[in-house]
Amino acid sequence: MKVKNICCIGAGYVGGPTMAVIAQKCPNVNVTVVDLNEARINAWNDADLSKLPVYEPGLDVVVGEARGRNLFFSTEVDKAIDEAEMIFISVNTPTKMYGAGKGMAADLKYIELCARQIARVAKTDKIVVEKSTLPVRTAEALKSILDNTGNGVNFQILSNPEFLAEGTAVEDLHAPDRVLIGGENEAAIQALVAIYATWVPRERILTTNVWSSELSKLTANAFLAQRVSSINAISELCEKTGADVNEVAKAIGMDSRIGAKFLKSSVGFGGSCFQKDILNLVYIAKSYGLNEVADYWEQVVIMNDHQKHRFAKNIVKTLYNTVSGKKIAMLGWAFKKDTNDTRESAAIDVAKDLVAEQANVAVYDPKVDFKQIEMDMNYEMSEVSVFEEPYLACQNAHAVAILTEWDEFKNYDWQKIYDTMLKPAFVFDGRNILDRKKMQEIGFVYAAVGSSNE
Repeated sequence: MKVKNICCIGAGYVGGPTMAVIAQKCPNVNVTVVDLNEARINAWNDADLSKLPVYEPGLDVVVGEARGRNLFFSTEVDKAIDEAEMIFISVNTPTKMYGAGKGMAADLKYIELCARQIARVAKTDKIVVEKSTLPVRTAEALKSILDNTGNGVNFQILSNPEFLAEGTAVEDLHAPDRVLIGGENEAAIQALVAIYATWVPRERILTTNVWSSELSKLTANAFLAQRVSSINAISELCEKTGADVNEVAKAIGMDSRIGAKFLKSSVGFGGSCFQKDILNLVYIAKSYGLNEVADYWEQVVIMNDHQKHRFAKNIVKTLYNTVSGKKIAMLGWAFKKDTNDTRESAAIDVAKDLVAEQANVAVYDPKVDFKQIEMDMNYEMSEVSVFEEPYLACQNAHAVAILTEWDEFKNYDWQKIYDTMLKPAFVFDGRNILDRKKMQEIGFVYAAVGSSNE
């Protein structure tokens, strides 16, 4: 089966970039990304490519090349579904916050709504591709909905999980470590293989059964998050013993069996996937009675939460056990550099902890705006100010806390910042990006995650 028209339901952090690259690399395939959020679609269609709703380095170039040629963004969902041979589902699957599985299970209501809409609209055979992160055996539920509420149409379900790292998504899409496709129907599998094989070497395209594909996504994120929590657990020990977590990470990372990636100690991991996917894995394990397995993976999340709250507590403790009425400048709100995504960002928890201690929090992030920060803080902004200029955010502050590893933070005039702060001037480096010696020479009291302050 040769695919000429692709529809993607969901124009977010996964759907938008993924479809843009497919359109760029497959100029003979029409790709339409649909979303009910009219403001988001308008942003994708904005003539000014700097206003795309998703910030990713290089994405503006990809969209600029393909948009209007074979890449389209629309709110006409039914039309796109009707015309497509292949439909990607790339909608949000947040952690369920009600009923059975509250706080752990994935909420699949948006997935089900997509399936019912596809079933209602489709008049011809369709390949339906799971792109959202989903619990194992979701494909079975999708197939049931499509086959029982459809119009006699033949649906084939494939699992094609994304393994993108935000901030390097375009690079990851152009040269992926692997593309994973799970399915039962060989013709449908090969139709999707043919799309990716336009630019991805065949040996990097793996085909499995649907269940292995679905579980591989959860497992990959769980393993990566586990490494972050592992090094963060050691960071606390380093602070007590006089060891330096950067030196420890370098030493163990040179072991070829371990490797150096994801051993960067920090204030904690964030993003839309790690915590959600681990909790999903925990819920699945518990649902099968595998309590020891569930407890093992849940500890990764517990350690991450501890690291975020520990960072905030350390600020309070160092500032003479009170931050009441004190201005704390927070540099960075996105969960990592080179993205405007704030989901599960450590900055949110740190800010809430500081506000609970009656601090005045001043926030600057180069890509996150006031509206997003306001939403993240549940509109409790009485003690939070958002600045569009970093030096103003730091002016008259008692302390500066670095929450995101934006490269620009390294290049600031820290002497200028020091001169405008109250003394003693504290810097809490939650990402280990600044030079301790230089900061101390300027006069800062400098504290970094994973190293003692002596």
